[in-house]
Amino acid sequence: MSSKIIISCAITGSIHTPSMSPYLPVTAEEIATSAIEAAEAGAAIVHLHARNPEDGRPDQSPEAFEPFLKTIKNNSSAIVNITTGGSPYMPVEERVRPAEFWKPEVASLNMGSMNFALFPMLKRYKEFKHQWEPEMLENSRDLVFRNSFKDIGYAFETLNKTGTRYEFECYDTSHLYNLHHFYKEGIVKGPLFIQTCFGLLGGIGSHPEDVMHMKRTADRLFGDDYRWSVLAAGRPQMKIAAMAASMGGHVRVGLEDSLWLDKGRLAKTNAEQVQRVKKIIEGLGLELATPEEAREILSLKGADNVGF
Repeated sequence: MSSKIIISCAITGSIHTPSMSPYLPVTAEEIATSAIEAAEAGAAIVHLHARNPEDGRPDQSPEAFEPFLKTIKNNSSAIVNITTGGSPYMPVEERVRPAEFWKPEVASLNMGSMNFALFPMLKRYKEFKHQWEPEMLENSRDLVFRNSFKDIGYAFETLNKTGTRYEFECYDTSHLYNLHHFYKEGIVKGPLFIQTCFGLLGGIGSHPEDVMHMKRTADRLFGDDYRWSVLAAGRPQMKIAAMAASMGGHVRVGLEDSLWLDKGRLAKTNAEQVQRVKKIIEGLGLELATPEEAREILSLKGADNVGF
């Protein structure tokens, strides 16, 4: 499996708002269709958030996930990854609830508190369809995305018993050390699926040296008991993906992380981004992991053991 690269696709997220792109999936039907298209394009994992279909607000109720979870499962073999990040404005109990209820193969888990600055987007977007959008961006000037040791412990206590494994989202070096604490304590077992996240203001940058620093630190802390993946917010998305893939790392793309395909050109679908990174991976002489191969690489429980 050493040459098999897993593509994850983050379908909609909670950071970008409906006014930023007409192609951002909002309704359950749009999320399901976009996830299935991404899987058909080569994504082995689809990372899922839910939104209010009326105004696009993040919705972390289990009921909001139900329509698209079942549709995706019935129409693809992709691994479903349910967010526990939700929105940085939500308490951990609200954020964990969908994964607790639906028991997916994978759930994302943020590994440390951080400033989560979205307000720079106010310079690029001036007109909004809904009042909550500029308010959410402006309020991030004073936003700390809380992921304390108590919060992370609550997520482990709640989800470990479901057999769900984790995509550990690490936005800075300290998050790797936080994860190492729980790993040493035996609260989480390998192989760990570590998603190193670059380019969000408040976390580590997206310079190649930043990528190398996170990789070196993870290597030192976890040895061969982890699987490395990267995501980059905005413009560096494909550049960082190419760098990681060339080093044998896994990659994440999707409209949650970047709305763009090229400079000045919005991605019309998540599948377009998957197809683009697929070309990069294959151009490096590497192969995509199928969903079944990804399940083996990450030691997952299988699609027959989820709650949907």
